Amino acid sequence: MASRSPDKPIDKQQLVAQLRTILSSASIIHETEALRPYECDGLSAYRQIPLVVVLPETEAQVLKIMQLCHRRNIPVVARGAATGLSGGALPLADGVLLSLAKFNRILDLDPLDRSARVQPGVRNLAISEAAAGHGLYYAPDPSSQIACTIGGNVAENSGGVHCLKYGLTVHNILQLKVVMADGELVTIGSEALDTAGYDLLALMTGSEGMLGIVTEVTVRLLPTPQRAQVMLAAFDDVETAADAVGALIAAGIIPAGLEMMDGLALRAAEDFVHAGYPTDAAAILLCEVDGTNEEVSAATMRVRKLLLAQGAREVRTAKTEAERITFWKGRKNAFPAVGRIAPDYYCMDGTVPRKRLGEVLTTISGLSERYQLPVANVFHAGDGNLHPLILYDANQPGELQRAEDLGADILELCVRVGGTITGEHGVGHEKMQQMCVQFSAAELNQFRALKAAFDPQALLNPGKAIPLPRHCSEYRSLGGELLTRPGARQEASN
Repeated sequence: MASRSPDKPIDKQQLVAQLRTILSSASIIHETEALRPYECDGLSAYRQIPLVVVLPETEAQVLKIMQLCHRRNIPVVARGAATGLSGGALPLADGVLLSLAKFNRILDLDPLDRSARVQPGVRNLAISEAAAGHGLYYAPDPSSQIACTIGGNVAENSGGVHCLKYGLTVHNILQLKVVMADGELVTIGSEALDTAGYDLLALMTGSEGMLGIVTEVTVRLLPTPQRAQVMLAAFDDVETAADAVGALIAAGIIPAGLEMMDGLALRAAEDFVHAGYPTDAAAILLCEVDGTNEEVSAATMRVRKLLLAQGAREVRTAKTEAERITFWKGRKNAFPAVGRIAPDYYCMDGTVPRKRLGEVLTTISGLSERYQLPVANVFHAGDGNLHPLILYDANQPGELQRAEDLGADILELCVRVGGTITGEHGVGHEKMQQMCVQFSAAELNQFRALKAAFDPQALLNPGKAIPLPRHCSEYRSLGGELLTRPGARQEASN
């Protein structure tokens, strides 16, 4: 069959009939009401009902679906658990949404090789649960690890609380099986520690479903530390707490986890989880050290002394494993906790140099006042990965737009101080304009050329992550080139 012209509407009934030669009717969703649960990911401000949703169960079915879509020139968006926060899994009205929810099996777990081979729909936390009996675990632990899947983690190069010491997803995977846009199955990486040729494993990790569809992941497993100890440090000033982060790293201390929450975020978490946080503090740091008993004892004393010297009014050490878990429970539930104090919130994701953390948080406070929208800050302080939560009410006219504009100013602030517009949530649909700020036209052209090398027909997750030249031209004509200081966006739009 000849490929469809991009300008010609897709015959939905014909497509469904062709899909039924590959999948059972129960694995094809095409009625409007049944499609609604798939209209967005975790960034619910953007919604689009897909043309068709398919739920394959085997790799062979994925191959045939992609071959059909490639032959008919139909775009495809892959979807995991849809916990993403950048609109990366936002479907297309004229495309197929390919859900990998049924790819949820751990295929092999090798304690001697310290690796596990899993399907992309396996939950992040389920890998560690399966490995626990062997004294092993999977290190990357996003806050959504109870629900997010390893395939989505690969797509976004997710991190988590312990990424400071143990690395991001890219540092903890060995091999991928990937279905290309034309339906060809390739293996990237290997079970060995290194692979000849270009590092396509790193390229595929964080590619946001634009280069291929992952159908299998081989992950590294690490020995569970003999002991882990967490300390809670309370501060009366947000900037002082932020400066203490840089001081810890400068002292040569690399904690397993180093997280920060400001007053608004910690009070919301305390009301929700009852973790024992000091609700009158302006900010808290959670610092965890792990290793042997001797290493942890020495590091705990050293960290405590340094935090007090840096202005902490109190440093509390978890006395039991249960208390350690509770301290982290408050942090990992901060996002839903903040959801209880506002009708809506917009979660941003940018990264800044640690030495600029205090300055950036102070500037965000000023932006919050300018836009008249509260901002709760909870983030991976150790690697400077910010997650400002902008509180708003979508039912109030103009508040969503103000939240988006505030978020854009925060991302451009990150670029201005030497950081980047995303740490782990990806660019997706959300940050396309900020790509025009961070990267030059020549750099964006290289990204487009790379995309075209893998997907010449631009069928995989089109319209995400990499803006077209005309989009950047339009953005800059509206004042994007002026965005070198807070408040410039509002001036440019007036």
